[in-house]
Amino acid sequence: MKTLTDYLAQYAAYHRDPRNLLSHFIGISMIVLAVAVLLSRPGVEVFGLWLSPVALVALVSTLFYLRLDLRFGVLMGAVLLFCVWVGAALGQQSTTLWLTAGAGLFVVGWIIQFVGHYFEGRKPAFVDDMTGLIIGPLFVAAELGFIFGLREPLRHAIETRVGPVQLRQPSANA
Repeated sequence: MKTLTDYLAQYAAYHRDPRNLLSHFIGISMIVLAVAVLLSRPGVEVFGLWLSPVALVALVSTLFYLRLDLRFGVLMGAVLLFCVWVGAALGQQSTTLWLTAGAGLFVVGWIIQFVGHYFEGRKPAFVDDMTGLIIGPLFVAAELGFIFGLREPLRHAIETRVGPVQLRQPSANA
């Protein structure tokens, strides 16, 4: 299995423009929450907890993240737990509210993603490798950490492979 650095560097290669990164902070967050909302049905309340397909997806995803890195795994588990909680709250509402919230977040999140990739001038990473769908949220968490000066050795390892984040310069012929 690939390492944390392998996955993040592969994903980062598609995301070097800061405008694309910004779009991912917003779009991926919306998509992850949307998936949690949409997978919150069907569900059943057991001992005061709403159990639905999203619980299994969040558990498996958290185990994957923990296998890659303990600190990021714990962080991603907490983020996914929050999304499961919001999904459960919306999943117990009317079908119209549940579906509108889930589908709306999903569609708008993807639109934001594709706008970011327009700036990047490159297709989304998942087009070439479906693991990009699970690595995307982890990449956003890592990039947020890098902004705050955390995990510098990891940032350096990624940038050694794919280069730093840069704005594209207009061509001299433009």
